[in-house]
Amino acid sequence: MVIITGMSGSGKGSVLRAFEDLGYFCVDNMPVELIPTFAELSEQSRAIARSALVVDIREGEGLRRLPAILKRLRREISISLVFLEATDEVLMRRYSETRRPHPMAPDQPVRQAIRAERRSLRAIRAEADVTLDTTKFNVHELRAFIVERFQGREGARPLLIACTSFGYRNGIPGDSDLVFDVRFLPNPNYIPQFRHLTGRHPQVAKYIKSFPQTIEFIQRITELLVYLIPHYIREGKSYLTISFGCTGGQHRSVAMADSIRKNLAAAGFSAKVLHRDLPS
Repeated sequence: MVIITGMSGSGKGSVLRAFEDLGYFCVDNMPVELIPTFAELSEQSRAIARSALVVDIREGEGLRRLPAILKRLRREISISLVFLEATDEVLMRRYSETRRPHPMAPDQPVRQAIRAERRSLRAIRAEADVTLDTTKFNVHELRAFIVERFQGREGARPLLIACTSFGYRNGIPGDSDLVFDVRFLPNPNYIPQFRHLTGRHPQVAKYIKSFPQTIEFIQRITELLVYLIPHYIREGKSYLTISFGCTGGQHRSVAMADSIRKNLAAAGFSAKVLHRDLPS
């Protein structure tokens, strides 16, 4: 179990979303008194192997009991306390950008509320296993830190890759992240025996791949994607749609989507193929 706490505006919501991406069961604004009960239920449930809870100043006076509850729980389960903070100036800027009232004292100046909250959290901060100053972190860097620190042996949730074929005459798929136009390749549609087949047919695929530009295209695009995908993963992307388009979406784009998906799978990535414009 990971308990996330700290200063309001320090990024607790972003951290909780990072834990969710790692497969943790996540709860925001968990009442302190319910944490032992939740821990007990989690131990009994096979569905909750790892959990992340946000507990913060919204709890009010009940937050003072957190150190004692932590001390008791640490004798029973593996538990980490992550404390997030930032400078007063950065917290004030974040509140001015969001225009949200500070939960500590919504009717007081933000600077005064921040200082009061910092005093209230001193005892809890002293119990933290991880103290993180998010002053200079953007949301992507904050997520990367959490993934690196807490992903464990299971690793982060994998990037889901879809290799999609389509025909330009029907429009580019709206969910495309990367689009490659393969209309420069020789068109099997002009070969009478191939016209009514698709790029999934072995003879059609063999014809398309019989040209040197096709082989070079597959090689270069595979190398590009193998380079790019780890960067997308580190940036926190969950889905990647790679679209290949030809005129009608029947031959060239289909063969290229199949070939690239196969190469990505061979490189260790989880990829599926979708042929948008093929008859179902």
